[in-house]
Amino acid sequence: MPHRLARGDHRGLPLLLAAISAIGPFSTDAYLPSFQEIGRAFGAPALLVQQTLTAYMIPFAVMTLWHGAISDALGRRRVTLGMLALFSLASVGCMLSWRIEALLFFRAVQGMTAGAGMVIGRALVRDLLEGAEAQRLMSRIALVFAIAPALGPVVGGWLHVWFGWRSVFAFLALFSAGLVVACWRGLPETLPAAQRRPLEVRSMASGYREVLGSPAFLALVLALTFCFSAVFVYIVSAPTFLVQHLRVPETAFLWLFGPISGGMLLGTSLSGALAGRVSPRRTVALAYAAMALSAGANAAFHAFFAPALPWSILPLVGYVLGTSLAMPSLTLMALDLFPSRRGLASSCQAFVQTSGNAVVTAVVAPLLWGSARGLAFGMMAMLAVGGASFLAYGVWRRCSAPAQDVIVGTNAL
Repeated sequence: MPHRLARGDHRGLPLLLAAISAIGPFSTDAYLPSFQEIGRAFGAPALLVQQTLTAYMIPFAVMTLWHGAISDALGRRRVTLGMLALFSLASVGCMLSWRIEALLFFRAVQGMTAGAGMVIGRALVRDLLEGAEAQRLMSRIALVFAIAPALGPVVGGWLHVWFGWRSVFAFLALFSAGLVVACWRGLPETLPAAQRRPLEVRSMASGYREVLGSPAFLALVLALTFCFSAVFVYIVSAPTFLVQHLRVPETAFLWLFGPISGGMLLGTSLSGALAGRVSPRRTVALAYAAMALSAGANAAFHAFFAPALPWSILPLVGYVLGTSLAMPSLTLMALDLFPSRRGLASSCQAFVQTSGNAVVTAVVAPLLWGSARGLAFGMMAMLAVGGASFLAYGVWRRCSAPAQDVIVGTNAL
């Protein structure tokens, strides 16, 4: 059974978990306004500068397979502290990079460490709470976490204007160092030594086969991955979408990230309000309805009109509202399939999701960002795949034996 939070204990825990989870998206997009300047500084073409995102996303995806399993063996607190410290050092390396190849290397090190807070934070929530309480805490974390995508390029844009592109990485180094201190003082250890699993290759391989071989788990995680990838393509395409298509300056990235974060705040607030009142499956169904309406409106506008403010942005608000409404429920439903391996299951979930993000960064976004219409129809296609995955999960539930329903757990469904 999960441990219980006593009333008044760890009041700042949702904020702390949100902050360590936000390292990932913040360091993804904080330097986007500096792309052109980085290219000029190193004499690098735009596509090579874009690959600093890929260099970050691929190690991010690979290491998410390990963060949870390592925390299952060594404890949540110790692994979180170590990864944050390494991320801070990698940020210093990015700040001091002398060639584009050096920046690519240190961005890869950032990616290896940035996902620990996201993966371990999810497992930590399920260590502490269950059912509606877990969904509420996950929603509160996501509420704060939603601010990161908006703050990243806004803070990065102004730092770029005031002090140059290197100051963005200096800020990341200081921010992560501050989180090391905050976690040292306020992050509890939620996995007792008696419940830890040794880092045995055979046992871990068996665990990965069990989790990644589960049709129900894969259907839920693919549903989450594709519905988020549909908006992530706009995030990584922001320099082109905003500066070239919508013709806004580097300091005006709030035009995209402000409304997106506003939609996330609304969606996560609604998810918390519905927890315990509406089943997670019904919550996800409502979320997909909101995403479908918004993506359809976005595609319809760009099919007939040139990109323009605010009409090219408004549909994205409704879409991310649906995404952030669905994500806490999809996450908990997936983790509850494997109650004795939540850390490893969280790693597998993050691996699939971040692998999708890496593909979007390296392949999908460059194919679509040439026009606002391409981005809009790409969003529709990815949402369709995510919706089909969630429908596949429903089919699995109807066809599965009663014993499998016990594994899933009635509280999760």
